[in-house]
Amino acid sequence: MNYEHLFQSLGSRTIRMALVGPKGGFGRSLLVQCRVLPGIEIAALCDLDVDGTLAALASLGFDASAVAVCNDAADVRTARAASRIALVADYRLLDGVELDIVVEATGHPEVSVRIAENALRRGVHVAMATKETDSVVGPYLNQLALESKVVYTTPDGDQPSNLIGLVTWARVLGFDVVAAGKSSEYDYIYDPAAHSVDYLEQRHAVSLDACWALGDDISATLAARSQALAMLPQSATPDYCELNVVANSTGLLPAADALNYPLARINELADIFVPKEDGGILERTGVVDVFNCLRRPDDVSFGGGVFVVVRCKDDETWQLLKQKGHVVGKSGRYACIYLPYHLMGLETPMSLFSAVLLGQPTGSAAQRPHARMVARAERDFKVGETLTMGGHHHTIEGATPLLVDTAKAGGAAPFYLAANKRLLADVAKGEQVPLAALDLDGSALYAAWQRNPAH
Repeated sequence: MNYEHLFQSLGSRTIRMALVGPKGGFGRSLLVQCRVLPGIEIAALCDLDVDGTLAALASLGFDASAVAVCNDAADVRTARAASRIALVADYRLLDGVELDIVVEATGHPEVSVRIAENALRRGVHVAMATKETDSVVGPYLNQLALESKVVYTTPDGDQPSNLIGLVTWARVLGFDVVAAGKSSEYDYIYDPAAHSVDYLEQRHAVSLDACWALGDDISATLAARSQALAMLPQSATPDYCELNVVANSTGLLPAADALNYPLARINELADIFVPKEDGGILERTGVVDVFNCLRRPDDVSFGGGVFVVVRCKDDETWQLLKQKGHVVGKSGRYACIYLPYHLMGLETPMSLFSAVLLGQPTGSAAQRPHARMVARAERDFKVGETLTMGGHHHTIEGATPLLVDTAKAGGAAPFYLAANKRLLADVAKGEQVPLAALDLDGSALYAAWQRNPAH
């Protein structure tokens, strides 16, 4: 694809963008890239922490005179008339800014759904980086965008959009997608000389020599690796959310309710994510799943990237590709195609160009929910308690996530609809938190979820 040709109209117009949540890693990396792109104008920024945002802008080299703190609509009009960035704490003030697209990156679903609805209803495109919101109401927001004749999309640079892109690329080329997925956030780095594994900044003494080679009994090897590294976390809440977004947009279903999370090396993926009858771990095909990247210190990382496993339809072609270094399974029947990166906001301008200049999403275009991320209670909850969400990974204290087919989700509440809600009834340990147990009075996210097509 020649992207300069695709977006050749970029030089003749300027895209006016508002970014909500500029202080986070995603928001900062997007600002970094927007500064070098003359086709994008940062028209407005929105964050509750105005002083923190000003400090972040200064650290990025923005001139203080380029930004105006706005407390009301009149301030916004004055700032924009002077071609200054309108910095607001109240997202409702964005309605007074002439915009082409809003990038929503707050991470707070109850707020982000309101921001998205406001923008779409007034004919402004939306790039939804708050995947928690998209996992609950992505189909509704996409439907609202279609009705408003604008685009709703997940942004490139985040794993859901990148994986949706890879899956749809594979399908357009005629590949039979057996599985699609991503690596979890952090690598497990094994030093065979020291018999230790580094995870984040911690080192653990452990030997993986006996299970380093995948061998013929793949399930046994994976179980041995998991047991050897049982002291480390082997799943992460955001993975379920991200694959919920991908499932809704592609129709691929969860490989397992808890997802499989094999500790796997990159060259093993085409042997692992294949049907059980062919030696792999899949109970069915056409699924989404996650792996934990296992590597040596001198191996390249998967970089939080994404992959598809496809069927090989011609032995000679795929043996040729295997000789060129592509990942083809031992049987020769499956191959793994992967993108070993996601660059956060550095990639996101591609989604802005596509939405504004072409009227096309680069990511989510969900028509209806195919899967639902739910919360399973890990202890007994009592009426009156709040399902508190917190931490870097937006977990719910005392609950673990599952990703289930919508057809069997029943009355279970979407995970991020349950977050920060008060319980109207007891929830027993092991039970999926039911929608009926939540105090949803005044919840904008619940109102939007009810508008999901065929939920």
